[in-house]
Amino acid sequence: MNTGRVLVSGASGLIGAALVPSLIVAGYRVVRLVRGAPANQYQITWDPAQELSSDLVSGFDAIIHLAGESIVGRWTAAKKERILESRVQGTRHLAEAMAKASQRPEVFVSASAIGYYGDRGDEILQEESSSGGGFLADVVRQWEAAAQPARDAGIRTVHTRFGLVLSRDGGALPKMLPPFRMGLGGRVGSGRQWWSWVHVADVAGAILHALKSEVNGPVNVVAPNPVTNAEFTTALGTVLSRPTIFPMPAFAARLAFGQMGDELLLASQRVDPAKLNASGYKFQYSDLQVALREILKR
Repeated sequence: MNTGRVLVSGASGLIGAALVPSLIVAGYRVVRLVRGAPANQYQITWDPAQELSSDLVSGFDAIIHLAGESIVGRWTAAKKERILESRVQGTRHLAEAMAKASQRPEVFVSASAIGYYGDRGDEILQEESSSGGGFLADVVRQWEAAAQPARDAGIRTVHTRFGLVLSRDGGALPKMLPPFRMGLGGRVGSGRQWWSWVHVADVAGAILHALKSEVNGPVNVVAPNPVTNAEFTTALGTVLSRPTIFPMPAFAARLAFGQMGDELLLASQRVDPAKLNASGYKFQYSDLQVALREILKR
């Protein structure tokens, strides 16, 4: 697909805010799915928890689905239910509407996450790797399965499995900065766990690549060079010119963050962007220090 009309959910989120300008620069006409009343003809109201009229998604060349409850925060039973339902319901309702549309899109790009793989130590994880254990792995399995109606209707369906997205505008990095800037940063737990990161510019680039190429199914959206948590810590300290000598023990991470600490901070995922590499995507940022310097303007 070259250019055309693209419908985007989650356009105001961390990834959507970076993606929409890139789509417009590339020549796409972007319409946003929004929760409130539409402000203009470039917005369509939707409720992810409700069925969607097929007329609303008919005539678009591509649909990019990024909406979902933030996973940041203590995972109470209610929070976990919102994390799951916001992803599964919205994806399923969009996929079902597309399947029934009189003019179906060529491609459906639906957000996903490397949480699919669970905690895997030093194992190199590619798109064909099996799913792991834990809450996030279960969420991602159901999230990706919810897109099946679109795939069954012959729509090329891409699951962009995002790693740790680095941006100055949100996500994990701004939350890490205060202690690191005070010289109080350090590794989490053993520091040996792999953190598969990606610059937000490459997230937008990978989604644009998914529209233009023929990639299909799950696609790992991570930089080609994952690092251990200890290496990440050292790189951030170097960029900020601060020492990183105050480790957070694993028990403290669990105490502070609960299950989220276990599955996001302490879990090890050494993920390889095999499909992006094989299909010719060129990363803008493959070196962590270079990426951090660009984001933090150091």
